[in-house]
Amino acid sequence: GFQDRRNRPLCHLSKTSLSEVLSVESGAKVRIIFKSANNLTFFSRNNRIFAAYNKYKDMIYPQNFEQKIGFDQIRQLLKDKCLSTLGEERVSDMSFSELFEEVEEKLNQVTEFVRIIQEEDGFPDQFFFDVRPSLKRVRIEGMYLDEQELFDLRRSLETIRDIVRFLHRNEEEEENDVPYPSLKRLAGDIAVFPQLIGKIDGILNKYGKIKDNASSELARIRRELSNTMGSISRSLNSILRNAQSEGYVDKDVAPTMRDGRLVIPVAPGLKRKIKGIVHDESASGKTVFIEPAEVVEANNRIRELEGDERREIIRILTEFATILRPSIPDILQSYEFLAEIDFIRAKSYFAIQTNSLKPTVEKEQLLDWTTAVHPLLQLSLAKHGKKVVPLDIELNQKQRILIISGPNAGGKSVCLKTVGLLQYMLQCGMLIPLHERSHAGMFSSIFIDIGDEQSIEDDLSTYSSHLTNMKIMMKSCNERSLILIDEFGGGTEPQIGGAIAEAVLRIVDSIVRDQDSILPVSTLVEGHYGLSDICLGVPSVIGAVGVKSVLDIPLSQAEYTDLHASAKALKKALAGLSDEQVAVL
Repeated sequence: GFQDRRNRPLCHLSKTSLSEVLSVESGAKVRIIFKSANNLTFFSRNNRIFAAYNKYKDMIYPQNFEQKIGFDQIRQLLKDKCLSTLGEERVSDMSFSELFEEVEEKLNQVTEFVRIIQEEDGFPDQFFFDVRPSLKRVRIEGMYLDEQELFDLRRSLETIRDIVRFLHRNEEEEENDVPYPSLKRLAGDIAVFPQLIGKIDGILNKYGKIKDNASSELARIRRELSNTMGSISRSLNSILRNAQSEGYVDKDVAPTMRDGRLVIPVAPGLKRKIKGIVHDESASGKTVFIEPAEVVEANNRIRELEGDERREIIRILTEFATILRPSIPDILQSYEFLAEIDFIRAKSYFAIQTNSLKPTVEKEQLLDWTTAVHPLLQLSLAKHGKKVVPLDIELNQKQRILIISGPNAGGKSVCLKTVGLLQYMLQCGMLIPLHERSHAGMFSSIFIDIGDEQSIEDDLSTYSSHLTNMKIMMKSCNERSLILIDEFGGGTEPQIGGAIAEAVLRIVDSIVRDQDSILPVSTLVEGHYGLSDICLGVPSVIGAVGVKSVLDIPLSQAEYTDLHASAKALKKALAGLSDEQVAVL
C-alpha cells in the first residue's frame, strides 16, 4: 500500500503481474514504488498519484521539449486561426497521446473538416462567441445577461444548432455513406435550444437591442417617452426661432443634449436673455448651454421615464435568466462542442496551409515517411519563394537505429527536429506534411537531446548536460520509445564521446531484447565521432547515412552474449549514478 510522510495509509495496489521496478514522484509528497504493468490498478484518496503514473506513461523529455522542436510556434499559429477564445483554450490544452483510437479519431475529424473547407460552401462558422463566463455568473439567483451578452448567446446558439444540423444531414443514409462520420459522432447528442433562441428573438431585434414589444409595460414607457421628447423638441424649436429672430442665438444653432437634457447653445453675454437653467459651458468658454424654463418639467419627466425603461429592461432580462438557469449545464456542454469545432477548424486551415494530410497510422512503433517536410521551415522559405528539401526516412521492427552523418550545415539537426515535431504533431491529433503513401506508428514516449543545455545555476556544462540526458533516457525508455539525439557523444574529446555514443547505442539495443518484444526502441542519432566504429557490434544499427548505406553486422552467439552482458552492466552502472556523479564525469 501507499503511505504519506506520517506513514498513514493512502491507498492499495491490486494484484498484478510485476516486471521492471519504477519510481514515480507524486506532488513532492508521496514516493510511489511499483512494478510497471499496463493493467496496473490502484485506488487513492489523492488524485495526484494517478496523475503521476499517467505522466510517466506518456513521457516527453525534456521539460522544454516543445520549445526545442518548435511546437510552441505551432500552437501560436493555431491560436491565430481560431475564431474565439473557445478554440484558443483547446489549443493551449492540446497534448500528446499514445492511445491509437483517440489519435485516429482526432486525425479523421481534421481530415473531414479539410474536405468541408474545400468542398462545401455553407458550413456555419460565422458566430463563435465565448459566453461561458456570463452563463456561469447567471447561475447565481438574481443575476442576468446584459443586452450584448444575450445577443452573443443567441448568435452562438444559432451557430451550434446550424453546425449540428449540417453534420446530421441525410440521417437516413447508411453509416458507410455518411460524408463526415467522425464529426457526426462528435455532434452525436449535442443539445440545441430552439425554444431559447425563440425566446431571445422575442426580446431582441436583429441588431441586438431590446424590442419595444418585449413587454407591454416597456411598450407603454417608450410610447410616452417618444411623445414627451417630441413635445420638448417642438417647444425648444419654437423658443430657438424666437431667440434667433431677436438675435440672441446664431441662425445655424440647433438644440443639443447635455447631461441627458435638451438645451440651447447661447453666447455667455446673452445667457440672461433666455430664462432657464445653465447646465454646462464649452471648453473655450464661448458657449453656454441653457435649458429653457418651459421644458424643465418635461425634461424631468424624460429622466423618470428613462429610469422606468431601464428597470423594466432589467426585469425582462432577469425573468429570462430565470428561464435560462436550468438549461445552463447543457448549454455549457454545447459550448464545449463549439470549442472543439473551432479547434478542429484551426487545425484544418493549418493543414491546408502546410499541405498536410493523414498518413496510414498503425499501432506499432514505426516511421515509414516519404517526402516529409518541417512545417515551420516550409512556411519560412515559402515567403522567399523557396522550397524545403523533403525527407524520406524508415524505422521499423528490424531497423530500429539510424545514425546520420554529414558536413556542417547539411541538415542533420533539421532532420531530427522534423522527425520529433511531426511525430509529436501527429500524436497531438494534427495532420502532418508528407506523402499520402507514408506510414506512421504510435510511441508512448519521445526523448530528445538537441542543443546545448549548459547551466551556471545548475552547475551543468555542455558535457555533463549530455550525460544527464543520456542517463534519464536510458533509465526511462522502453520498447515504445522514440529517441532523438543530436551531436551524439558531443561536448568532449572524440575518443570519449565515441565511447559514450557506442555504450548508449548498445544499451538501447539491449533494452528491446530484454523486453521479449518485437516492438522496437526507435532511435535516430546524429554525430561525428567514429561512426563506423560505433556501428560495429550494435545489431540494431541499420544505417549510417553518409558513412555506409547499410551496416547490419551479424554476431555470433558468443559475441552477442558478451555484448549483452556488457550492455546490461553498463546500463546498471549508468542508472546508479547520481546527478552529482554525472556532473563530475
